[in-house]
Amino acid sequence: MMKQHQDQQHPQAGKDRAIVNSLLRDAPSEYNLAELARLRIRYRGFPGARDIQGDLDKILQGWGLTEEELFERTREIHAKGRVYRTRTEQEDWI
Repeated sequence: MMKQHQDQQHPQAGKDRAIVNSLLRDAPSEYNLAELARLRIRYRGFPGARDIQGDLDKILQGWGLTEEELFERTREIHAKGRVYRTRTEQEDWI
């Protein structure tokens, strides 16, 4: 008999859902691009949060970007070093 794997709840899912909802409404600013890339990395390969992962795909597609283009643009943004400086949110890459 095969063992079924249950989807896990990500500890940041509640907070991240609010960010994803905002990204679904907003345009791709530098901050929003950085947030999308951060969340793509956070949820990559995560066994759960399928709704968030699906919405991240929708945002990427809606903004007309591939994941590699997103990461290329955000590397440039982070190289400037100021995307999170004006925000009060703490960088939480985990």
